[in-house]
Amino acid sequence: MRDGLITHPDKVLFAERGETKGDLADYYLRVAGPLMRVMGGRPVLLERFPEGAGGPSFFQKRVPASAPDWLQTTTVSTPNGTTARALVAVDTDHVLWAVNLGCLGFHVWPYLASDSDHADELRIDLDPSPGVDFTGIRRAARELQQLLAELGITGYPKTTGRRGLHVYVKLQPRWDSYQVRAAAVAAGAWSVRARPGAQVSAPIAWAELDDIHPDQFTIASLAARLEAVGDPWLGMNDDPQSLEPLLAMSERDRAGGLQDAPWPPVYPKQPDEPPRVAPSRAKKP
Repeated sequence: MRDGLITHPDKVLFAERGETKGDLADYYLRVAGPLMRVMGGRPVLLERFPEGAGGPSFFQKRVPASAPDWLQTTTVSTPNGTTARALVAVDTDHVLWAVNLGCLGFHVWPYLASDSDHADELRIDLDPSPGVDFTGIRRAARELQQLLAELGITGYPKTTGRRGLHVYVKLQPRWDSYQVRAAAVAAGAWSVRARPGAQVSAPIAWAELDDIHPDQFTIASLAARLEAVGDPWLGMNDDPQSLEPLLAMSERDRAGGLQDAPWPPVYPKQPDEPPRVAPSRAKKP
């Protein structure tokens, strides 16, 4: 680790157990292997909490001009043409540089900085709506697991660090972001969340799904869990998969008259997309 990366290591960032910036840096060093397997080489968006998890926050896409010369960055662009100089998570020093700025959440792009034309991850969000608890999320995850299995696709679940689950599918780098509509904001695996208990977005095995709750995975517990049970996503990168079975399902749905779902606002309006505003707010002819 480069000297001087972490300043004020005693600064408390998580109120529930008094965990500090130094504790957070130590956590990332202890899970460095699996962290880099899922985040290494990817552009990241930083969610900064300068006063800790209970304070105000902001998203930072652009690396500041004062960044050190050794820091590796890349130019990222959204579909509407906005560009930014983003941090690349090359190694743990890059992660710790962001931690020192009060970054309590990494939002990881679904492609490698070296191949921005191809998204190599499909990310499926299972987040609770009002009235839905984690039991309902478990049921949805089981249905999704069965669907993917029927298509010959392996999904890898993780907690979001809050109340939901994400399921990742490692893809062959053959499709662009229009073909692989990733979750709008999918948090990176092993990334800490800005909650007083320092909860972590934790990869899990499907066999564990009925026995876990997202709140149990924290920077205080996850490194010991990694030592005890290993990385549930260890083999994910060794088996990139085809998106073709899901693209075929999409084509069948379109042929059957099913409309597309609304796209994120940064994307151009799609030909068969429903209106993005409620009928009551639409412009009158």
